[in-house]
Amino acid sequence: MTTRRQALGFLAATALLPLAPRLAFSAAPFSTVVNAGFYRFRFGKYEVTALSDGTLALPMATIYQNEPVDDLQRKLDDNFLGKEPHLSINAYLVNDGERLVLIDAGSGALLGAAAGKLLRHMTASGYAAEQVDAVILTHVHADHSGGLTVDGKPQYPNAEIHLADREYRFWIEREGVTSMTEAQKTDFQRAHDALAPYIAAGKVKRFADNADVLPNIGSILRAGHTPGHSSIVLKSDDGQRLVFWGDVIHGDHIQFDAPDVFVTFDVDGAAAVATRAMALADAADGRYLVAGAHLPFPGIGHVARDETLYRFIPWNYVE
Repeated sequence: MTTRRQALGFLAATALLPLAPRLAFSAAPFSTVVNAGFYRFRFGKYEVTALSDGTLALPMATIYQNEPVDDLQRKLDDNFLGKEPHLSINAYLVNDGERLVLIDAGSGALLGAAAGKLLRHMTASGYAAEQVDAVILTHVHADHSGGLTVDGKPQYPNAEIHLADREYRFWIEREGVTSMTEAQKTDFQRAHDALAPYIAAGKVKRFADNADVLPNIGSILRAGHTPGHSSIVLKSDDGQRLVFWGDVIHGDHIQFDAPDVFVTFDVDGAAAVATRAMALADAADGRYLVAGAHLPFPGIGHVARDETLYRFIPWNYVE
């Protein structure tokens, strides 16, 4: 039984609690663990791993062409992207049970610390560069081929490199090139440096327009961004397709509703516009999956028509 004296003692003690020293606990430190940078899924019998090479903050309102800068910036602002949206650089690793095929190779050391992360993320995903049997390039721009060779050393020593014949003739043989700006000279030198050790080893294989590259992997010539720019098509046994777009689209806004907007990186802007119109219509009508090199990582989804023109629908996340 609690006495009156005990009760008064308890009340007095609790009244003094706010004045008593409190136990201090350290706040949890910020984590030093970076994003994994890969996303794996199954497509029919294939295992596909999306790999991030990083993101680049770019002034897209000035990179996009064919509309007033202020109008473009307003559209970017409406989508909470600001003046320098981060543009993803994506590559894709396909395992068919017999071969490990990398589609695009990232930028290597060419674009600074914000990019060049593909090999790190490949390792995190459980694969090593030495296991890659083939690399297929959608095209030879630095953010797609720069990762093939770093400081003169091939990064995929056991792989053959596949690219469109048109692309090889333009970047390596310089077919039809009569003059170059300083920026173009840099682009051509980077292309040469990326492919040189593989060419010397006889490991560069060229494919014709719209030809199969490897068993169950085809191509679609999507010229304009570069002369031999090609989308790569993975075909499942049940007739489904996953189309690795390459640079049909830069970002998930603007060009879906305005396909006539091209980018300063396009070798032939007018041809890129015509190609994009065809690619968007084909994807919407065919209802197949697309994987975009510069859609927000992992860059996989569908194209649908809407009241304005098209929209990108990211693929529903599957664990």
